[in-house]
Parts: sequence; structure tokens; C-alpha cells
Amino acid sequence: MDNMKEGKRLLLGDEAVALAAIDSGISGVYAYPGTPSTEITEFIQKDPLARERGVHSRWCTNEKTAMEAALGMSYAGKRALVCMKHVGMNVCADPFVNSAVTGVNGGLIVLVADDPSMHSSQNEQDSRFYGSFAMIPVFEPSCQQEAYDMVGRAFELSEELKVPVLMRLVTRLSHSRAEVVPSGPREVLPLPVSDDRGWILLPAIARRQYLKLIDKQPAMLGLSEEIPYNSLTLTGKGGLGIIACGIAYNYVMEARPEVIGVLKLSCYPLPAGKIRALAAASDRILVIEDGQPFVEHEVKSILGADYPVEGRLTGALPRTGELTPDSVGKAVGKPTYRHFPDALNISARPPQLCPGCGHRDVYAALNEVIADYDNPRVFGDIGCYTLGALPPFRTLSSCVDMGASITMAKGAADAGVHPAIAVIGDSTFTHSGMTGLLDAVNSGADITVLISDNLTTAMTGGQDSAGTSKYEGICTGLGVDPVHVRVVVPLPAKIEEIKQIIREEIAYKGVSVIIARRECIQSLKRHNAGKK
Repeated sequence: MDNMKEGKRLLLGDEAVALAAIDSGISGVYAYPGTPSTEITEFIQKDPLARERGVHSRWCTNEKTAMEAALGMSYAGKRALVCMKHVGMNVCADPFVNSAVTGVNGGLIVLVADDPSMHSSQNEQDSRFYGSFAMIPVFEPSCQQEAYDMVGRAFELSEELKVPVLMRLVTRLSHSRAEVVPSGPREVLPLPVSDDRGWILLPAIARRQYLKLIDKQPAMLGLSEEIPYNSLTLTGKGGLGIIACGIAYNYVMEARPEVIGVLKLSCYPLPAGKIRALAAASDRILVIEDGQPFVEHEVKSILGADYPVEGRLTGALPRTGELTPDSVGKAVGKPTYRHFPDALNISARPPQLCPGCGHRDVYAALNEVIADYDNPRVFGDIGCYTLGALPPFRTLSSCVDMGASITMAKGAADAGVHPAIAVIGDSTFTHSGMTGLLDAVNSGADITVLISDNLTTAMTGGQDSAGTSKYEGICTGLGVDPVHVRVVVPLPAKIEEIKQIIREEIAYKGVSVIIARRECIQSLKRHNAGKK
């Protein structure tokens, strides 16, 4: 499938990163599954060379633990890759920012896949801000080949500057395929295990480490001016200049605009010299970037308020959503063509839970029970079961972030809401629900937590779930009364039993947990097919 010609492979952007990481001699990849980053770890898990080399590739409980484990591997002198989607950056922000202060030993790449247009996410967060905040280099490839090439350079740079390197992909690059010419695997000798006291971030040491990070900034700025991934092409003087970031460069080249110059940006911090050179040759600059107006803001500060800079902030490009060839073409003055007429009288088809899914039976029972109460609230979480907010169930009142169902239910109960019910999946519970449950136990909150356990991380393709077969022990270990940790099997034939148990636990004045356990129907199909 992925072999095209001798020496070439047809790869997703995610797969290009994964192959490059293997070829660059990583000893471990650490990640929690999240679209559009999941395929990176899956590729490494299946790769024969990675298996032969014993590359660690088990899924982590969440992005914070992944970041910390990768940092530990770097401390031990070996190269590591940590992967996540953009909202996962929020989860690992503490160790991520501090890793720039401790510095690294073995090369460390933090790969984040942003999701403009929110295809499978809660927001359009742009992770380049995190790189700027942490004051480390950021690579943003424009194509699959560049993604492959950048990984090797990023590992080298990480070890040269002794800082982590952030690499940003977007959905369109992560999940599209193109030819990649690999350079082949390289043998990388591990560095000695670190004995640098800079890893101990006591205030006195942290202050010294922070000054070291500040001292590295000129080298990073120099890199951005010299690195070939940032290239400036000038054709004249006195017209429109374009700054194209990452994948946006492809849309600009497709539009073939009549411009004075194009600055292709794929490495940050921004190359201020190249930006000023473009500005000197141009009457105005259009910034084209997939995500938030990160570069547009920075360019305005470099060139001053009087220089005309256009982009998402000025309306030259849509303020939200991912870029398209049409939106870029329109911004550079090229006509766009509608290949299909407007669709009329076509009803939307929102996603639904799979036929036979155990979540369906959970919501069917829950809806019947809460109909007997005056002001029930059911707080949801991130997973397939979030679809319980849509017809035909319309059960959920909220869905904010991983683990928020339990703590929001606790807060609502503190405010007098009854019943306050949390619905959370098995993988999400171990990701970030356990601490909320401990809070609820410690305060004696009057909530009912329903863990919908389908024995896998279903929404992202069926990866291992960290707490499988451990949930009863986890809940009782956190202090939930064992009498009020109940297990049910979500099947139509069991609906009456489930309803009765839900009523009993709502009536209990304290923290109760109901574990609804039945394997994901899609996972079950795959397992049965494998047996055959």
C-alpha cells in the first residue's frame, strides 16, 4: 500500500513523522490517543525496525504522564518523541514549559497536531503560542517530505541547544498522503545519563536555568534566519508580499499569485530579518497561516503599526476554520470556482452511537430514571458517549474537557443540584477523572458517577485503555464505599436492573459509582474477526 517506487513511500503526514523518528534512533514514543495525532504512535507500534530495536511504544494514561516519561528518557540520554493533539498540550503544559527550563539531554521532540475547523475537537487552539511561551524552537512542516526531514534536524537541534523542540502539524497535513523519500535508518549512540543539577528546579537552581534559556534565544533567532525551511523569494519591488506558514505555502503555490515576494515560514522564532526584507520590497504583506493569527500579530510588532499587514485579523482571510485553496485564492485575488451547485433540501446527518453500542443502553436506562426528578443534570465527558447529547437521547447537559464530568457534577451538587450525575468513559476516567473522584470523596459530595466501560479507547480507534479490569479497585482505593461501587452489563434485557441500581445510587447521600461494562461493538467485531 505505502510502496510506490523504489526508494519512495506514500505516507500520511503522521506516518512521515513516525518513520523519521524511527530512522532518527528514538528509544521511545509516549502518547495518549487523540485525533489527528493517533497514527504516529500506531505506525511506530507496528513498524518492524521499531520492534527489532525495542522502541517503547505503549500508550500513556494522559498527555502529562507522556511528557514526563519522554523527559525521563531524555534525562537518561536517549531520544524520545511525545505526541498529542492540541488540547492535550493543555494537559501537559506544566512539564512542557518546565522542560525548557531544565533543558534536555537526549533529543526530545514534542509533536502536537492542531485541528483547525474543530473536525474532532472542542476548540481551534493554536499550539505555536505554547512554543513561543516556552521560548523553544517550533517546526511547522509544509508537506510530508518536509515533515520527515524536519524530525531528524529537530532531534539534532534539541541536543545542540539542550532544549525540547515543538513540531506542529495540522489535520490536513496529518491525514493526507504524499510521496516521501526516506533517508534510511541511522544509528544514534545514546548520551550518558545526565548528572546536571539543573534538573532540580528548586527556586535558586530554576533561576539559573531560566537565565540559560534566555541566553539561548539569540541562537534560536539566528537559526530561523539561516535554516532552509524559512525561504524568501523576491521578484521585484512595489506590490503584495506574502508570508505563508506551514501547509499554507502549498495553497499559495497552487493559486500562483502575482506578488512581489513570498516568505515561506516553517521554523520559529520568526526570522525578523527576512520579514523586514520582504516588507522593504512590498507595499503590504498578507499573512496566510492555518490556525490563529499568531504570525500576523508578531509581524505587526516587528514592522510597526504603520505598515499594512493583512490576514485573519483584517478579514482578508476567514477568522475561523482551516484554510482552503479557495479561501487563499480569494485572498490573493485569484478567482475561485464552484465545482458543485449549492445543495438544497438535504438534511444533516449527525453522527450517532453504533447499533448495538452499550452506551445506548446506559442512556436509555438513565433517561427513564431522571424523568422522575424535577431538575436532574447529567454532566458528560470526552468520548463516543458524548453523542448522548444528540438525538435520540439528549441526555447530557455539558461536555467541556477530559475529566470535567465528575468535577462539574461535584460543583453542581455543592450548589444544590440533585441528582447530579457524571457520565465518563473508562479511558477518560483514568486520563483525568480519578482526581475529580478523589475530590468528591474527600468532600462527601452527593453525586452519582457512571463509568461507561467499553474496554477500550473506542473513539480514537480501539487503543488499549489504561484501567481495564482495575476500575472497581481504583474507585474503592480512592475512598468510595465498596457497597456503592456497582457493576452492570448494559444490554436491553438488563434495562430494568440498571434502572433500579441507578435509582438506589441517586438516593444514596454520598459518592456512588456505577460501572456499566460491555465491550465496544466495533472492538468486539475486530476481535472475533481475528479469532477466525
